Amino acid sequence: MLGTWLTKAIILALKLEAMETALTITRGHPLPLGVHAEGGNLNFAVFSRHAACLWLLLFDDPESLDPTWCIELDSKHHRTGDIWHVGVHGAPIPLYYVYQAEGPFEPARGYRFNRHRILLDPYALALVGVEHWDFTIHSDTWHKRHPGEPIPKAQYRVKCLVPVEEEFNWGDDRPPKIPWSKTVIYETHVRGLTIHPSSGCLRRGTFLGVIEKIPYLKRLGITALEMMPVHQFNPRELDRKNPLTGEPLVNYWGYNTVAFFAPHAQYSTRQRVTSPITEFKAMVKALHEAGIEVLLDVVFNHTAEGDETGPTLHFKGLDNCIYYLLEERDKSRYVNFSGCGNTLNCNHPVVRNYILECLRYWVTEMHVDGFRFDLASILGRDRQGKLIPNPPLLESIAEDPILRGVKLIAEAWDVGGAYQVGLFPGERWSEWNGRYRDEVRRFWRGDRGMLGLFATRLCGSSDLYQHSGKTPLNSINFITCHDGFTLNDLVSYKHKHNEANGEHNRDGSNENYSCNYGVEGPSDDPRIEAIRLRQIKNFLTTLFVSRGIPMLLGGDEFRRSQYGNNNAYCQDNEISWYDWRLVEKNAYLVRFVRELIRFRFAHPVLSREAFYQPHEIEWFGPERSPPDWHEGYALGARIHPDSPDGQALCLLFNAASEPIAFDLPPLPKGRRWHLAIDTAASSPYDIYETGTEPAIETAWLRLIERSLAVLIDREIR
Repeated sequence: MLGTWLTKAIILALKLEAMETALTITRGHPLPLGVHAEGGNLNFAVFSRHAACLWLLLFDDPESLDPTWCIELDSKHHRTGDIWHVGVHGAPIPLYYVYQAEGPFEPARGYRFNRHRILLDPYALALVGVEHWDFTIHSDTWHKRHPGEPIPKAQYRVKCLVPVEEEFNWGDDRPPKIPWSKTVIYETHVRGLTIHPSSGCLRRGTFLGVIEKIPYLKRLGITALEMMPVHQFNPRELDRKNPLTGEPLVNYWGYNTVAFFAPHAQYSTRQRVTSPITEFKAMVKALHEAGIEVLLDVVFNHTAEGDETGPTLHFKGLDNCIYYLLEERDKSRYVNFSGCGNTLNCNHPVVRNYILECLRYWVTEMHVDGFRFDLASILGRDRQGKLIPNPPLLESIAEDPILRGVKLIAEAWDVGGAYQVGLFPGERWSEWNGRYRDEVRRFWRGDRGMLGLFATRLCGSSDLYQHSGKTPLNSINFITCHDGFTLNDLVSYKHKHNEANGEHNRDGSNENYSCNYGVEGPSDDPRIEAIRLRQIKNFLTTLFVSRGIPMLLGGDEFRRSQYGNNNAYCQDNEISWYDWRLVEKNAYLVRFVRELIRFRFAHPVLSREAFYQPHEIEWFGPERSPPDWHEGYALGARIHPDSPDGQALCLLFNAASEPIAFDLPPLPKGRRWHLAIDTAASSPYDIYETGTEPAIETAWLRLIERSLAVLIDREIR
C-alpha cells in the first residue's frame, strides 16, 4: 500500500512539474562516481552490486519534503557492472538530490535494502538541511516502534548538494611541505578553538574563526594544525542528557562520519549552500600563507550508521554486505572493532578505492597536507577481520602518486585488540606513540623502574622503530591529546570525573597515570600549585627535547581544563571550549612553550632524523656514575655537538620527591655550562632566550624535587 501511494504521488508531481520544466534524461556514464557537472549536463553515478533498481530524486528547493523529479534507473539502460548512472540535462542549479534503492531485505544474509528509505550519495561534496537531522527516522527499528505508520517525510530534510560550478581563487597557494624533523603539531577542535566568547573572534566556532587565530598560532611557533574530524557528522545523534544539568548531550568531537567528502556544515557561516566548501578552502589558504600545514583527523574505521539498530544513511542501503564487516554466523550483526557499532570493510576493493578517492579529493581539491587515521589498525584487517602483514589499503595510501607528498599518521591500535605501535605496516607511516605518553607520565609521577624506558622515549623510541628500519620521525610524541586529560588536569586529578557524560563515570580510560599532589581538582594551596606548574613544565620540556615529532594538545600551553573529564566527546560547552582568558592569566606558560619551540629549532640535534649513536650521547647519574636504570629517579644526559661549531647540551632530570645534586660533565678549557631551562624557577628565569643564558659558576647543579634543567655549553666571555 505504501509503495502504491508513493508511486501515485510521484506520478502526479511529475505531471505537474513537467508543465514547467522538462529534463533531458540520458544513459549517463559510470565514471567518475558521484555527481559531476559539465556545462548544463549533470552525470550521476553510484555503486550498488546487489540492488535490483535505483531511483534518483531531485529537488529544486532545499527545504522541500517532496521531490521535484523522480528518475528511475533500470539495470538495462543505467547500469555498467556494479555502477548505476544517469545523465540529466536542463535541471536548475543549485540542485539537491538523494537516492532510493530496491533489493532484498534479508539481514541474516547481509542485505538491508529498503525502497522507502532515502539514501545519501557517499561521494556528496556537501549536504544541506543537516540541522534537521533525526536519526530515529532513518533507523531500521522505526516500524517496530511505529507499526503500520509510513516513514515520515522528514527523512527528506537532509539532501546532497549538486556542486555549483564556481572557481575558488587559490592564488599561488602551495603546500608548505615542512620536513618532519621541523614539524610541531598542534591538535585542536575547529569549533572548540574559537566558540567561547573570550576568543574575540567575529566568526566563532567556524573555519573562518580559525583564520582569526592564525596570528596567535604563528607567534606560538607551531607548524601544523591537526584538526579533529571536519567531515560531515550529526551533532544531535545522541539521545542522552547531562544528568547534572539536564541539557542534551551531543556528538561534539565528530568521530561518527556521515559524509566523507563533505566539510561539516556547522563549521561554516552557512551564508550560502557552498559555504562549507569555500570557507574550508579559505582557512587552508590562510594557514598556508602563514606557513602552517593542515592535517585532518579522518575516521575510515566506522561510520555513523552504527550497528543493526542504527540508521540507514547510505552504505547500508546501497550495499551493506560490501561496505561492512559482518558476523560470519549471523550477518544481521556487525563486527565491532571500532567500539562504535560497526567496522568498515576497508580492504574490500570497492571500499579501498572509495577511501583512496576521498583522500585524493581532500589533497587535490581542498589542499590539505596530511591525515591522522583514527583507529588505523582497522585499515589493516582483511574481510574476515584478521590483521594482515602487508594490507593492500595501507600500501595503496602510502604509494599512491597523489598522496606521496602528504604526511600520514596512524593511531596504531583498535578496539579489536590490535596494538601496533612500532609495528604498523609501512615506513611512510608515523604513529601516535602511546608508549611515549604513558611512560613519560609514569616517570614524572615517580613510578619505580621507569628510568630506562624514559631515556628510550627521550631518544626517539629505538626499541619500537629501529628493528624495522624506521626512524624517530615515525614517532609522534605526545603527553596529552583530545582523548584523555588535558595537561592541567593530568597534574590536578587522580581520577576521571565524567559524570556529566551520562554514563555513570564508566566511560573514558581508567589508566591515566595522573596525580593530584594532595587535592582533587583546583587548589589555592601555593605548595600544591607550585608542584603542579613544575610538572607541567617538566612534561612540556621533555616533549620538546625528545627526538621524534612533538604534538601539543591545543590549550595545554595556557592550562586549559576539562574539570577532570577525560572523555569529553559529548560536551559542547565550557568543559571543552577554549577559554582565551587563560592566555593572559597564564601568559608566563604561553611564553615558556613559545621559547621551548624556539629552543628546539635552535638546536637541531634534538630533532635529527636518526637515533642517537653511543658516541653522540652520554648517560650519567647524579655523581657522574652510571645511572641506576632499575631503581633510580634521576638521570643526566650529555648530548655532544652534531657539528664542529655546534653546542653540547646537558639534560638533567629529577623525578624524585627530594632534591638531588648533579655533578656536571667537564667541558674543554675555555668553555662553561650555561642554564637554558630550569622548570623550578619562576618566569622569565624558567627559560632564557638564546644568547641570554647565565653561566653556571660551579661544577655541580642542585635540582629540587620533580624538576629538570637544560644546559648549553658556550665559550667563556
